[in-house]
Amino acid sequence: MKKKYQLIFFVFYFIFYTNISFAEKTDDLYKKIDLFSEVLEKIGDDYVDKINQADVMDDAINGMLQSLDPYSAYMTPEMFSEMQTETSGEFGGLGIEVGMEHGVVKVISPIDNTPASRAGVKAGDYIIKINDTQVQGKTLFQAVDLMRGPVGSAIEITIRRKGVKKSIVFNIIREIIQIESVSAELIDKNIGYLRLSSFNENSSSQLKKKIKEIRKQGSVKGYIIDLRNNPGGLLSQAIKISDFFLNDGEIVSTRGRKNFDNRKWFAKKGDLTNGKPIIVLTNYGSASASEIVAGALKDHKRAIIIGENSYGKGSVQSIIPLKNEGAIRLTISKYYLPSGKSISDVGVEPDITVEESGDSFAINTDTDNQRNFAIKLLNG
Repeated sequence: MKKKYQLIFFVFYFIFYTNISFAEKTDDLYKKIDLFSEVLEKIGDDYVDKINQADVMDDAINGMLQSLDPYSAYMTPEMFSEMQTETSGEFGGLGIEVGMEHGVVKVISPIDNTPASRAGVKAGDYIIKINDTQVQGKTLFQAVDLMRGPVGSAIEITIRRKGVKKSIVFNIIREIIQIESVSAELIDKNIGYLRLSSFNENSSSQLKKKIKEIRKQGSVKGYIIDLRNNPGGLLSQAIKISDFFLNDGEIVSTRGRKNFDNRKWFAKKGDLTNGKPIIVLTNYGSASASEIVAGALKDHKRAIIIGENSYGKGSVQSIIPLKNEGAIRLTISKYYLPSGKSISDVGVEPDITVEESGDSFAINTDTDNQRNFAIKLLNG
């Protein structure tokens, strides 16, 4: 009987103090909300210039999200509408994938055959000025909006590049950006060269077709999968494409706070290359889905990775619509390679490091020392 009363006392004690703890946390949260309202009011009353409080609120929401990581952000209804137009596959702009790092816009990757890539913009460049507007202090979407404009119009972007003392200015003409995600050819008589510039909804079917076309041209000694300057794309496509070169084993897993965000994907039997040697080319512009493919093939010792360390974007973002017809882009889980390693911030390390040859370096030209190194390695 005594134990029964002790148990009842413990239950009530636990509930009582749990409720107190919850109430205290709730009270602290409401105090912060009141403080925010007070600060907003003071800004509206006393700031040197008259401000639009709605814009300040938007910036505050975005600041809250970007304090979490570089990939979470707020989209106003106008920005969300523009993003939906952009993802249709054809849009006006420069042809660069960008992100935020320490409040500065950073180039994740220039997209193949676009104004930015032809001008010489590189992965890892920091955009500090767009025309006459300083970028620092702008949100990512505000910076992207500044880069958009009528097709055929000129834009001047100023960048800072690691290892270069002076800023670099590029004058670029905006174009309609049409992304062709897969190209392929038979090089050096018997090496299949597969170039993926992004992972869109048609990438796996295009790549499968290209592999078949190459095999029809003659005996293939091995394959080069070029993922350089590939900013990523659809997870589903990265899984399908990895599966093309594996017969079994885990490809990738995701882990998040919610059970449905914790998943694993496995390869099925059927290597489209019949076990031929594979070399994967990566650089700092290889991000997200590219890193999944490179990491899976590396961990299963199915390919040799050559080039430079990849970008290190190993997180999954979900677009969550809001009542005001805007949206938030929120990180909900992270990618993990078959080895259990996270890609986030560290990327995929090459088996053989081959750095770009210099300023004259360009992918798929005579100065492409990384591809030339891969050809020599396959030829023994």
